[in-house]
Amino acid sequence: MKNKQQTILFLNKRGFSSFVSCRKCGYVPKCPNCDISLTYHKKGEYLVCHYCDYKMEKCDVCPSCGSEQIRFFGLGTQKVTEEIEKLFPSATYLRMDADTTSRRFAHEEILNKFRTEKTDILVGTQMITKGLDFENVTLVGVIAADLSLYRDDFRSGEKTFSLLAQVIGRAGRGDTEGRAVVQTYYPENEIFEYAANQNYEKFYKNEIVLRRQMLYPPFCEIMIFTSASDSEKCAFDTLLNFRSALLEKIKEKSVMADVFGVQSAPMHKINNKYRFRFIMKMNYNREIYDYIHSLLKNFYKDDVSIIADVNPVNMY
Repeated sequence: MKNKQQTILFLNKRGFSSFVSCRKCGYVPKCPNCDISLTYHKKGEYLVCHYCDYKMEKCDVCPSCGSEQIRFFGLGTQKVTEEIEKLFPSATYLRMDADTTSRRFAHEEILNKFRTEKTDILVGTQMITKGLDFENVTLVGVIAADLSLYRDDFRSGEKTFSLLAQVIGRAGRGDTEGRAVVQTYYPENEIFEYAANQNYEKFYKNEIVLRRQMLYPPFCEIMIFTSASDSEKCAFDTLLNFRSALLEKIKEKSVMADVFGVQSAPMHKINNKYRFRFIMKMNYNREIYDYIHSLLKNFYKDDVSIIADVNPVNMY
């Protein structure tokens, strides 16, 4: 700021606080339509579900026990901007996330303002990690870099490395050398070292060994079969029958495959639909794939859906 240079702060979570909880009884406001806690947004003083957009007013008194010990936990981009106002009251800043870019052309307006008016700090989610080329940006800060590292996803390391390498690359694109600061609770993890040094080759060599040992893509294909229905029992039973039919075909053709059991999906309920899933590991087999297509048609019903996702981008 003293040198009239610019900063980008990256946090891949919007809102103010990740969840709200009563310190006395442990009550957490949850979405009635989805299996997730509500996120607090300070601007507007409301709680919202980021999956179905359900909203409710912020509660100052616990509806479960009547206590006033309501506390806010976690952080989002709104909380970061509040901290900026406290620490650097003279700084100008912009926030770029799904909340501030919902209007038409809002994305371009924010970036143009950051470029032309030389705003001190740009705070944003994943949308600021790539494609931005500002010569005056000499500092990048990554807040809570562990958020994407410990997810139930075989690509979590790859996604974290990619995000960090991209956002770190936003600093020092002009004549002045750039600097990146990454906040993590696990700095010993090799991924942070590889990303800091922009070392794609070392990351690849380390990751490919892990993928081979765990039999993850590209050494096999992972398929996730997910059912969804208004009825929890219908979603479970339908997927269980689907899995049984698939197993019979696999045994009949003597195909090598790992077929895991049916379980609740990590996001068990979205938009009032109950979700179950099972995972299968298998090398590509045209006959089995054709059979899966026919099975999906046979199991198509109005009250339940089954989706097959090969090497899924998201595992929820």
